[in-house]
Amino acid sequence: MAGDAIIDVRGLTKRYEGRAVVDGLDLTVNRGQIYGFLGPNGSGKTTTIRMLCGLLTPDSGSGTCLGYDIRKQAEEIKRQVGYMTQKFGLYEDLSIRENLVFVARVYGLDRVNARVDAALERLGLKERARQLAGKLSGGWKQRLALAACILHEPKLLLLDEPTAGVDPKARRDFWDQIHSLARQGLTVLVSTHYMDEAERCHEIIYIAYGKLLARGSVPEVIAQAHLSAWAVEPSEHNVAAVGNLAKALQHRPGVDMVASFGSVLHVCGRDLAALDAATTAERVDPHFHWRRVDPSLEDVFIDLMSRSQDNFQ
Repeated sequence: MAGDAIIDVRGLTKRYEGRAVVDGLDLTVNRGQIYGFLGPNGSGKTTTIRMLCGLLTPDSGSGTCLGYDIRKQAEEIKRQVGYMTQKFGLYEDLSIRENLVFVARVYGLDRVNARVDAALERLGLKERARQLAGKLSGGWKQRLALAACILHEPKLLLLDEPTAGVDPKARRDFWDQIHSLARQGLTVLVSTHYMDEAERCHEIIYIAYGKLLARGSVPEVIAQAHLSAWAVEPSEHNVAAVGNLAKALQHRPGVDMVASFGSVLHVCGRDLAALDAATTAERVDPHFHWRRVDPSLEDVFIDLMSRSQDNFQ
């Protein structure tokens, strides 16, 4: 599925009030792939996306997007990119069709009605075309926003936390649409905090406070973390006991990450021998059941966050 690079940037940097929000980012993106941007709030994901699509000029660094210079040819880039923001940005007092017709005219597109009809059909909006956008649920609003993004047939789609606040079924339907677009050759960059969404991407890119810390397929990123993991469950339901165990372990040498997932505790370390030595006494405690597990993407995410320095500090 990978093809020639449609994004190739080096040393991308953006500062605000002396703070590097994006700091020396190198990134190559191939055609027809879905790339997931992960990272804590304030990590530079949105700023990176805006620089790539020509909405922000980097302070330093260089590169191309869709064959155009990101510093000198921003207008050309914007004409071939679909950008979907976190917040619904269409008119709530217009119908679905009226919103799409308006967007098409803003772009100066030809065959407006034909394009709108095709977008309605493609995103499953045809039966709701007359419905006011303000009356739509979060999931249907996201479909409408996506339809507006692809009206001008972009080559690159940039999605900034597109499914925040929508229900699981709407998120799954939305992602089915994204994969359908990618199979047709559209390249997609999407920022998300949902691990199940990240796992649906061809590659993920982890950014923390302006720095690129990891990238690759989900199995590659998990392998790169070099984490070993134990899952710990109480012999009988005892939330307090799990909490006390977490507190006892979290600052112990050899234990790099402790996180609760319901009543299960994940205890991880980058040095397996040190991790096992640090937990020897607890692993023979009959009040808990310990089992070796493969680290999850969420384990890696939490571990990377714990090792990242907030550049506001």
